Amino acid sequence: MMKMLMPSIYEKGFRMTRHALLCALIIAGGLLITGVTRSDAAESPQQLKVACEKGRAAACASLGEVYLNGTGVKQDDSHAVALFRRACDRGDLASCLGLGWMYKVGRGVEQDDGQAVVLYRKSCDGGVVMGCGGLGELYEDGNGVEQDYGQAVALYRKACDGGVAMGCGSLGKMYRDGRGVRQDDGQAVALYRKACDEGALDRCAALGWMYQKGRGVKQDDGQAVALYRKACNGKETYGCINLGLLYQDGHGVKPDDFQAADLFQKACEGGYSQGCNNLGAAYLRGQGRPQDDGEALTYFRKACELRNQESCQNYADLKKGKLQ
Repeated sequence: MMKMLMPSIYEKGFRMTRHALLCALIIAGGLLITGVTRSDAAESPQQLKVACEKGRAAACASLGEVYLNGTGVKQDDSHAVALFRRACDRGDLASCLGLGWMYKVGRGVEQDDGQAVVLYRKSCDGGVVMGCGGLGELYEDGNGVEQDYGQAVALYRKACDGGVAMGCGSLGKMYRDGRGVRQDDGQAVALYRKACDEGALDRCAALGWMYQKGRGVKQDDGQAVALYRKACNGKETYGCINLGLLYQDGHGVKPDDFQAADLFQKACEGGYSQGCNNLGAAYLRGQGRPQDDGEALTYFRKACELRNQESCQNYADLKKGKLQ
């Protein structure tokens, strides 16, 4: 008998979004992160270079953003690192955060969590609360520092109290999982809601999961649908996956395999492996997509290349005729 493939829902805490959110804020929200004023941002790269050479740290930070994003200049991570370092050394502590992020992800420098710890701590101690959130992540994961959930909780709380949605969302997850604090779904819901309201769309999806499962709130598929949709519309792929599954199963919405497949495709195109896996399943079973084993193999392979082990097995089984 051939194995029957079932779609997968992501329900383990929306794990990889903390760092992705920090990354997005640093790259796309440079005015917020590096402390660059609007007047700095309006200056040309040449004007910024002159101002930076005269010792204006904010100009160095702004020019670093220019090179990081390739705005009006050839994109150059190494040059961005040098400029963030210069600004950080001159007291622009938000630039220390940017430099720490470069070390964390290995852009323009060799990846080094230890250096990220030093720089995030410097920015956090100087009042840049997003640095506290980044440092909390390193403590939670034990990267560059000994793992310490209690320290992670304290740092996430400091970031959250300082208005950083990422910190609230991460603190909510600690309450949900009972790490560094007593497990408390009610607190998790409150923190997820605060983070969602402040723009952390991954936490809208996490809050949707709490409603779907009835954890910390009364079970409500309608609320889950609304929250997953909000996250998905903001290109948060976890929301797309789970919204697609609600459409597929008819929970909180009228069943619609075509909507489900469209949502799986959106998640897949956003680089989320489970979306590719579920889209492969849709092609395999002819649900919301024409039945096509070749297309199913294509999407299982894509998901496998994105390190989804379930999809690697699905690909191998379908090639052997063991999947339906």
